Amino acid sequence: MTAVFVYIIRRLRYRIAEFFRHWYVKSVRMYFNFILDCLARLDYVLAWRITARHLFEPLYKDYSFVGYVLGFVFRSVRLLVAGMVYAALFGVALGSYFVWLLIPPLLLILAFAPPLLL
Repeated sequence: MTAVFVYIIRRLRYRIAEFFRHWYVKSVRMYFNFILDCLARLDYVLAWRITARHLFEPLYKDYSFVGYVLGFVFRSVRLLVAGMVYAALFGVALGSYFVWLLIPPLLLILAFAPPLLL
């Protein structure tokens, strides 16, 4: 009869460990792969890398002084705006992931906290 209880305890420990491994280890890989894919799709629209590569080229191949100045100014502004969009998106993603990480401890605290602490 004790073998049944030993088996149940071992399976319970295994399932709890698997839950935390899935929640904390696997989810970080899946979530950040998703975020990197979103940033790559966003780069298709904002073209930060291409804009940075052509930063010092004239705008619309106008090789006059004005073309060089306007190209640098417009591309600099585009890089700045795109960088802020990327930073905001990454900040929101990082914040939501930290909330995701806090869900199990919060549920454990709520489950085992004395009613006076609530």
